[in-house]
Formats: sequence, structure tokens, C-alpha cells
Amino acid sequence: MKTKSLTLSCAIAAIALACPAARLLAEAPLVVNMIAYDTMKYSVTKFEAHPGQKVTIKLKSEGMQPKDVMGHNLVVLRAGEDPTSYANAAITDKAEGYEPKKLAGKVLASIPQLGPKETGSTTFTVPAKAGTYAFLCSFPAHCMAGMRGVMVVK
Repeated sequence: MKTKSLTLSCAIAAIALACPAARLLAEAPLVVNMIAYDTMKYSVTKFEAHPGQKVTIKLKSEGMQPKDVMGHNLVVLRAGEDPTSYANAAITDKAEGYEPKKLAGKVLASIPQLGPKETGSTTFTVPAKAGTYAFLCSFPAHCMAGMRGVMVVK
């Protein structure tokens, strides 16, 4: 009886590992720790994730400048969205933290604007569609200065 039970357990485990959906269920959440600098750069500019995976991005602002002069946020865009276009459209929306509500449909996840030594985080489920998802700081001129990156979904 123990042999049949062990054999059945091994068979179930083998099927689970071979099945992509079962692998997704077993996949560990991904935590991405990022730092935002007053040099208008993120410490991480690329990371990989899998469809259906839970991702938490933790952002710490290491800047010294006041938030209204050098604030940093993080906006993860949906596949196919252009970070420069988003940043240009957001530049006049200071009241909304440079994350305009009219562009919410383009956003997968975000962390609001941070000041010196502040931290923020966001958790989301990676979309099923493989591809490249841009992220950026939408504070004026930061994206254009290079404060951007990509999440590669495969």
C-alpha cells in the first residue's frame, strides 16, 4: 500500500512540474529592491518575471533634494506603452503626483512620488502576455534623463 501511495505521489509531482500552469502556482513571488537617486537613475533598470507571477517592487529614494524639486516615483506601464509619451503627458499633472488619472488605463502598477529617504512599494500580478513592459519615473524630465527600465516577461 505504501508503494502505491509513493508511486502515485511521485506521478502527481512529475505531472505538476511538467505542466506550465502548475509551475506558475508553485513559482515564488519576486521582490525587486530598487533605489532612486538624485542623479535621475534607478539602481535596477531591467528584471525578468514570468506570466502570472506576483511581483513586489520596493523603491527607496536616496535623494537629498526636497520632494517638490527632485521627487521620484515609479510607474510600470502595460505592454506596448511608450514611457516617453507617458512622461510627456504627465508633466503638467503635479497635483496628481505626475500620474494623471486620464492615463490610468496605460498603467499596470505604480509607487507614488517619494521624497528624501522615503520608501514605497507596489505588488501586482504579471500579465499573461510575454513581452517588454517599461517602467519610469514620471517626475518632469526624469524619464528623458534615463530614469527608466524594463520588466521582461517570458
